[in-house]
Amino acid sequence: MRTRAVKLTGPDTPDSVRPGTSNLPPPPIQIAASRRKNAEADSTRGAARAVGGDCSRRTPSNRRFRAGSRAGFPIGLLIALLVLSQGCAEKQPTFEEIKPADELYAEGLEILEGRRILGLFNYVNYDQAIETFQSIIDNYPYSEFEEKALLKIADAYFADHRYEEALAYYQDFVDLHPRHENVPYALLRIAQCHFNQIESIDRDQTETRRATEALETLIRRFPYAPETREGERMMIELRTRLALNMIHIADFYLDRTHWQSAAVRYRRVLDEYPGLGLDARALYRLGLCMENMHREDEALRLYHVVVENYADSPAAKRARARIARAD
Repeated sequence: MRTRAVKLTGPDTPDSVRPGTSNLPPPPIQIAASRRKNAEADSTRGAARAVGGDCSRRTPSNRRFRAGSRAGFPIGLLIALLVLSQGCAEKQPTFEEIKPADELYAEGLEILEGRRILGLFNYVNYDQAIETFQSIIDNYPYSEFEEKALLKIADAYFADHRYEEALAYYQDFVDLHPRHENVPYALLRIAQCHFNQIESIDRDQTETRRATEALETLIRRFPYAPETREGERMMIELRTRLALNMIHIADFYLDRTHWQSAAVRYRRVLDEYPGLGLDARALYRLGLCMENMHREDEALRLYHVVVENYADSPAAKRARARIARAD
């Protein structure tokens, strides 16, 4: 007799007869793992109860605490901001009282007078004086003391041998107050700032030229000012330095037999810086250049000029020897 297989698919079909299921019990290793997992869970719940009760239960107080925590963070932040803003509002700004301009000016002058140290030397706090005068410029820019303070700052820098800073303030004074009675003084100081930075004659003479330009402005604009007399005396020294620098360069070319380059510079000394006591030297050495360029007639003429006009100079003695050799 043939047996027919029956397919049961209803919800009430027992597991034992569902396809893909088995009535066999799970393996022992799965049972042991399940038991260990349950035991660990029981142990954790027991420890939680021992410390503070069952954490898995949400009591009304716990729910209130958690709800308050979620809502309390922005509230706490808002409270902190309010406290800080209240503190800032209660702290009133303080303003330092500024002394009148005349008192500040008198104070600055007193600082510039300095004080004796051990009776041996006078100490002047130039930085403090500059700061005092600067406060006048910052707080009273349209007062009569602003002009005076600007000039005193420049004087303080000059006395402290900080010539670049002094130069800037003297120039500002001239530019801002071109009709002030102290403009001649400021122009003279500008020249002196450059003069005090001049290098030796074998170096660059930029500062010498700038000092000369400042004095030329002083002499041109204020020919009768007392400062102009001092400026004219300084101008002679400056021009002499420029002439000596030119001769130094010409001698350099002469020693290296660059006759034409040397001759050009000796002529410049004669044309641009005459009457400074260097004419005899320049004429004689120019004659040497002409002689070496085979322009003997011109060289002899220059030698005769030296002998006739500067007979007592060392150059005249050498010029006579050259004339005698030519004869």
